[in-house]
Amino acid sequence: MAPPAQPRPVIWRPPSDHLRLREGLWRAESVSPVAYPEAGNEICFQVEDESYWFRHRMDCIRAVVRQFPPAGTLYDIGGGNGQVAAAMQAENWDVALVEPGNGARNALRRGVHNVLWATLEDARLYPESLPAAGAFDVLEHIPDDLAFLRRIRASLCPGGRFYCTVPAFPALWSNEDVHAGHARRYTRRTIIQTLNAAGFTVEFTSYFFAWLTLPVFLLRTLPTRLHLSNKPSGRTAETLRADHHLPALLSGLVGHAHEWEVDRLRARRPLPFGSSLLCVARANLS
Repeated sequence: MAPPAQPRPVIWRPPSDHLRLREGLWRAESVSPVAYPEAGNEICFQVEDESYWFRHRMDCIRAVVRQFPPAGTLYDIGGGNGQVAAAMQAENWDVALVEPGNGARNALRRGVHNVLWATLEDARLYPESLPAAGAFDVLEHIPDDLAFLRRIRASLCPGGRFYCTVPAFPALWSNEDVHAGHARRYTRRTIIQTLNAAGFTVEFTSYFFAWLTLPVFLLRTLPTRLHLSNKPSGRTAETLRADHHLPALLSGLVGHAHEWEVDRLRARRPLPFGSSLLCVARANLS
């Protein structure tokens, strides 16, 4: 007697008729250009896993998502090399990464299961089909952030959650923002206003990297304002690695500061300032 047939594995499918699975990636028919440095993903991929900045940002995101969990698959839009998506997947959250650049391949190498090689627009996802979405350090790269957020809102189920991180305070603007391809920095007030205009109701906002505010101002903003900044206009893995590495004497103090920030976020106690800003919002009911 023949053994019973084994069921075929279920292939995850994104909510779109315009993506095709090739080499493990759901690919759009064409991918539009984006306002992000072409080599940015490859440079970051060499630095992310050892960076205090990326590590603490992920700890803050994780703390807030646990307090305000998604109702289903979270689509990490513009998710780069999948650093956030992989960490969420390790927490047993369902996650899909949407990335138009070579970061999509890097995310697949990192072990992210569900990867869409597309922009949000090119993916042509069904309206109101996403349970949750995130855009982590993405909005500042988008020339028209309001239109982008409205597109995300149209893709989200009514009541679906949206999570984002952005650089904080226009007063901290420097040549580093220009080199990184930023269009703006945000305050708590401006991110809430923009999200409200896009059809969201904000549930929680907090600054983070409080300790980094003064060093950013002294080492980046002030030299830019005084025309003293002589850093090269392009980023390399070496310069980024230097920026994301802490001297041994500082790492312990910074570690304690990071633990304090994460503890506050776990308790839903917003930080009053910081060089970055984190936000959770819900898509308004149609």
